[in-house]
Amino acid sequence: MSSSRHIAFLTGTRADYGKIKPLILAAHENGFRVSVFATGMHLLPQFGRTIKEVRRTLPKDITIVPFKNQVENDTMDVVVAKTITGLSAFLTKMQPDLIAIHGDRPEALAGAITGALRNTRVVHIEGGELSGTIDGIIRHAVSKMSHVHLVANDEARARLIQLGEASASIHVIGSPDLDIMMSPALPTLKKARARYKIDFDEYQVAIFHPVTTDLDASKHAAKEFVAALIESGRNYVVIHPNNDTGHEHILREYELLREIPQRFRIFESLRFEYFLTLLRNAQALVGNSSAGIREAPIYGVPSVDVGDRQRGRYDGPSIFPCPPNRAEIKAALDSAVAAPRVPQLGSFGDGRSSEHFVQLLKTGQLFDAPVDKVFVDLKDVM
Repeated sequence: MSSSRHIAFLTGTRADYGKIKPLILAAHENGFRVSVFATGMHLLPQFGRTIKEVRRTLPKDITIVPFKNQVENDTMDVVVAKTITGLSAFLTKMQPDLIAIHGDRPEALAGAITGALRNTRVVHIEGGELSGTIDGIIRHAVSKMSHVHLVANDEARARLIQLGEASASIHVIGSPDLDIMMSPALPTLKKARARYKIDFDEYQVAIFHPVTTDLDASKHAAKEFVAALIESGRNYVVIHPNNDTGHEHILREYELLREIPQRFRIFESLRFEYFLTLLRNAQALVGNSSAGIREAPIYGVPSVDVGDRQRGRYDGPSIFPCPPNRAEIKAALDSAVAAPRVPQLGSFGDGRSSEHFVQLLKTGQLFDAPVDKVFVDLKDVM
């Protein structure tokens, strides 16, 4: 069965690639035909043109199809439209049995739309979760157009059932990034610091993304965020934002940080494994990235969550929320750095997501999912 079955994976960012890479490799290692449609940030130089990392970290016999879906100043709706066009051509040529997509990005939305309209089974990874601003809307919309759901925990499963999804289509496999996070093969801190020329003994990781639902406020928040970093007197490993509308305002503010190279190392992107090592050894993470809500607590690294981009997501004792105000960011950061480091494994799986994924592939459950979906009323599952 496996040699004739073809799974296509869609990746649009360094973050989703880090999460789905264990699944890509596991499918390939178990004899399934695998291809990758790489788009979004992977093709953009201001975000590190990480298509190079995709090619470098996957076996040579996996077909990788790059597609540039964005130029400067393209809005998110244009990105979705372009992605649909490119992905439709990819599906026509490659004819996969499944297309696997992740999370709440515009590229995932394009993947779900294209798959649903083409009767190509869509497997959505990590649906049923909460995120703030437009991300939450996209995630739930993606779930409604997907045929199979691979979720992190029972809470996400319950939320999808609330959305009217059939329970038989939902499989709890955990969060795939735990497969990498818990791996003994992660690079050492010494190796990570040498690779990226980081000379600090103590540092914080800083990641700040646009809030697309209020771009004026997002622009002001970026100014306050950068001012807080400068005024704090601390050392930082700073990573570029994602490619959402408004990222250019953040990058413009980051030019101020480049004037203080002795305290700030700024990167367009970091390879996921090295990012995890640097995160694990940081004093804190500050910004509004999901890494502060998901990955940092698992390692016990305190995080300062600025603004409401992650509103409604996992909350724990290592997360210090604050408004986008420089004084409050600095105060929250002081509290975070002084906080005890207590790993919070939470309910994101057992680090064996790829094994669970392969088992679903081998039993045929993903390939046999019906493409004709119906809404399941809550009264029918109570």
